[in-house]
Amino acid sequence: QELHRLGHEVGVFSITNEEDPKYWTEGNYDTWLGEMAGARLIVERFANITDGTVVGVRAPYLRVGGNEQFNMMTDQFFLYDSSITAPLGRVPIWPYTLQYRMPHKCHGNAKNCPSRSHEIWEMPINELDRRDDPNFDEQLTGCHLVSSCSNIYYKEQFRSLLQHNFERHYGSNRAPLSLSFDPAWLISNKGFDDVLSEWMSFILTTFSDVYFVTEIQVIQWMQNPTNTQSLRDFAEWKQKCQVKEQPYCSLPNPCPLTTRELPGETLRLHTCMPCPKMYPWILDPTGDGFSF
Repeated sequence: QELHRLGHEVGVFSITNEEDPKYWTEGNYDTWLGEMAGARLIVERFANITDGTVVGVRAPYLRVGGNEQFNMMTDQFFLYDSSITAPLGRVPIWPYTLQYRMPHKCHGNAKNCPSRSHEIWEMPINELDRRDDPNFDEQLTGCHLVSSCSNIYYKEQFRSLLQHNFERHYGSNRAPLSLSFDPAWLISNKGFDDVLSEWMSFILTTFSDVYFVTEIQVIQWMQNPTNTQSLRDFAEWKQKCQVKEQPYCSLPNPCPLTTRELPGETLRLHTCMPCPKMYPWILDPTGDGFSF
């Protein structure tokens, strides 16, 4: 709730985060509906997000659900998916709509990309070049999430990964650079959060035509391309520049809850909203309780 108030975009990533890859790859329409529309219902209700901005989906483990996933997304008025990886190539890929054929091969994602037309935007994850020295090192396979670049151990390596991949995008077709992190990775690698913060400050002070934006803001600009001189007045990007109001609550309710879907467990739901009767889960996303 507080992140949303400050202008960050919130998307959905499922309820269960089920580890079995086939659950996602072979999941039917109802599986994707329960997981993603259910997750949105939980977020909207218990984070009190009422402005209809929860419109993005990322599949756990980037296991895309083929046409079943995208049929559900269209029916439920999701705007975009951000689960499909684009292979490391000479130039990165810009976001595209799935009304037409994908502009790159189905790379990874268990080869389960959509094969039919869908009214959905795809915000592709361009693979990152993870070589320590791009001028001399031999070619390595790319990595899609920053946290999946398994050869990055030190702060200097992390800084050079960010800078080199920024230069790849900025120096070619300027496709948006998606930096996807697992927060646990940033926390477990001591000092990496400081490197990221310092690098962002460096980019913003060095380049007057580079912006850190949300996925929705990328789509808004692509639908209404505006040159850098006019971006100061680009209305879609000005909605949360200055956040003045107070947090919704300073002390959220730490609701201790159970659900029959996860027997024997007591789980805490921290929310500024009233506590529900049960812990919200896939068969009962509102937490009102249900009968088997």
